[in-house]
Amino acid sequence: MTFDPTTLAQSWPKPANPRPIVTFGAGSIVGDAHFPAYRKAGFPVAGLYDPDRAKAKKLAGEWGVKAFTSVAEAVAVEGAVFDLATPPARHAEVLSALPDGAAALIQKPMGSNLEEATEILTLCREKNLKAAVNFQLRFAPMMLALKDAIAKGWLGEVVDFDAWLALATPWQLWPFLKGLPRIEIAMHSIHYLDFVRQLLGDPKGVHAKTIGHPGHDVAQTRTSAILDYGETIRCALSVNHDHDFGRKHQACEFRICGTQGAAYLKLGVNLDYPRGEPDVLEIFPKGGEGWVNVPLAGTWFPDAFAGRMANLQRFVSGEDDTLVSSVEDAWNTMALVEAAYQSSAAPATPLAKRP
Repeated sequence: MTFDPTTLAQSWPKPANPRPIVTFGAGSIVGDAHFPAYRKAGFPVAGLYDPDRAKAKKLAGEWGVKAFTSVAEAVAVEGAVFDLATPPARHAEVLSALPDGAAALIQKPMGSNLEEATEILTLCREKNLKAAVNFQLRFAPMMLALKDAIAKGWLGEVVDFDAWLALATPWQLWPFLKGLPRIEIAMHSIHYLDFVRQLLGDPKGVHAKTIGHPGHDVAQTRTSAILDYGETIRCALSVNHDHDFGRKHQACEFRICGTQGAAYLKLGVNLDYPRGEPDVLEIFPKGGEGWVNVPLAGTWFPDAFAGRMANLQRFVSGEDDTLVSSVEDAWNTMALVEAAYQSSAAPATPLAKRP
């Protein structure tokens, strides 16, 4: 059988009857990803709410949607799917205001820490919310194609996962991060940890170190992590957001090796964010003689956001049996994040003293 990259799935089917979307938050991620994705996919946006009325009105005007004047007005939209593009510390407050049984998509992370994630999980259970966390990397065209290739056996058994990032991230685009004690893993590498969980399952544990940089006051911008999957699978992440020396040697890459094939991915959006570069997926398939480029039908930003919303809407309507990254599953990603921070705070194994 010959490997044909054009047969790999790259998109999530859309709901037959899309529901109106009500967005909470008017930050840059809404204008850069949420609204572009929803417009491209044909999802109706009923409006947005942000306590900063001027900010909300400006973004709403740019996209031709309504700026709600209150939370009560926003949650009153009948049959809506509520899209929380809010800081993690505000998630519980917004979820509490939603009607019981509502559908909600919660921006990652699922709270500022595992304690808040547990509070959110409990709240969603009590209110019977159909809630998922916006781990949209799972829905990026390149990731859907990769998972399809693995499911079809083109890599064999996955035994190696490497994430390598060396780039310059414009943290100033997210002013709400200022002063937060947890940033790099909780706000960025959480995407990669979540994707690894989907690909390989939950690890036994994690060894990690996350630190800042003397050139700025962002809490952490550099992380090294090893996920323990026993004696067969090796999984490592090397993340440096302070490689600000020009594009030439910057990188944002995954290398995934199986027993019979391999894959290389470039996550282009992180290079020159938010404009980004094209994503790349290449596969060395089982029985092949070289690397094969997979033509991609879209990019992580914004297309993955459309797939993420599509799955939630289809789950609500009964078209999908499984809610990907439900709050139940997302709690486990938060537990992995918590373990990484605990590992970073713990003392390293000391070196022996020379006799």
